[in-house]
Amino acid sequence: MAITEVLVPQLSESISEATLLNWKKQPGEAVQADEILIEVETDKVVLEVPAPASGVLAEIVKGDGSTVTSGEVLARIDTAAKAAAAPAATPSAPAPAAVAEAAKPAAKSSVASPAAGKILSEKGIDPATVEGTGRSGRVTKGDALNAAQSSAAPAAPAAPAPVGLDGRPEQRVPMSRLRARVAERLIQSQTENAILTTFNEVNMQAVIDLRKKYKDSFEKEHGVKLGFMSFFVKAAVAALKRYPVVNASVDGKDIIYHGYFDIGIAVGSPRGLVVPILRNADQLSIAEIEKQIADFGQRAQAGKLGLEELTGGTFSISNGGVFGSMLSTPIINPPQSAILGIHATKERPVVENGQIVIRPINYLALSYDHRIIDGREAVLALVAMKEALEDPQRLLLGV
Repeated sequence: MAITEVLVPQLSESISEATLLNWKKQPGEAVQADEILIEVETDKVVLEVPAPASGVLAEIVKGDGSTVTSGEVLARIDTAAKAAAAPAATPSAPAPAAVAEAAKPAAKSSVASPAAGKILSEKGIDPATVEGTGRSGRVTKGDALNAAQSSAAPAAPAAPAPVGLDGRPEQRVPMSRLRARVAERLIQSQTENAILTTFNEVNMQAVIDLRKKYKDSFEKEHGVKLGFMSFFVKAAVAALKRYPVVNASVDGKDIIYHGYFDIGIAVGSPRGLVVPILRNADQLSIAEIEKQIADFGQRAQAGKLGLEELTGGTFSISNGGVFGSMLSTPIINPPQSAILGIHATKERPVVENGQIVIRPINYLALSYDHRIIDGREAVLALVAMKEALEDPQRLLLGV
């Protein structure tokens, strides 16, 4: 017997423990080197744990749902063994039950993405029963959602639904590590920061016209669609340069002024809200920003964002407009001191030169920590963002 241990991946210094999700193999089953055995959920990302060697899974040391730390032994693989073969059939006639079992269609061997696997696990659906449309038959998030929707069709319940004390149906589900961490940080933010929000409106017509004029050639040249978020990032960076305290953070009784601009972009994922960071956003072109944001969105859905991409940041942008939000008061992401909330752009009546006209208007909200940012700096910073968006040539000329 030659044993190889399966260990918890090295977690970052800021993460002390993680939770095991669902084992994809059981003791006695054959495994191949680099085959994903289980996923480990931290309060930031889901990490895949591959088999370090080929062989047979000899023992699972930590079961589903266990709390683990860096380097702990999860399982052991016997690299010298082979999976037990099925017992040979006897010459006698097979039993009716065996005939019925043999007549069933073969189970699929599709592998689910982390996002899809979590959805299927929550719905109690075996990934092997789902037809994967991804590469090499991989079950995608869309496949999982479709399967979950199909499974939700009216059917005779196998067991009574959970009920509350008053007899009405309810269900108790534990928070994921990410959801619990987000809740903790939001409470921390509201407890430790003196949060105030200032609002303004921006006429998006100039950005809309610019995007409409160049979107086809932009996509052809850079291989990515020209969206609106890159303009908001550029406008935010321009304002932060003029009002550095909005890009600062508090450390005890000190104010740390950051000489760089790492912009967090809030992204929804199946596990909850994550905020990957655009490093040195002031040095990125519009195309580079769009490419990184598109990549963040795709990997957030698949649970593929790395710990280093979710750490740090000097300022954040939250886009509730993609969900139709008209107005909100975003909560600061500690240890940052400000966050910009952008919303749905809608045609609204406004007054220009004494006349009521219809313009595409987006309401902006800047939440800030009043301990270090005075109302003057916050309002002027938001006005600077508004001016940059209403005259995007400013972003090119640096004025």
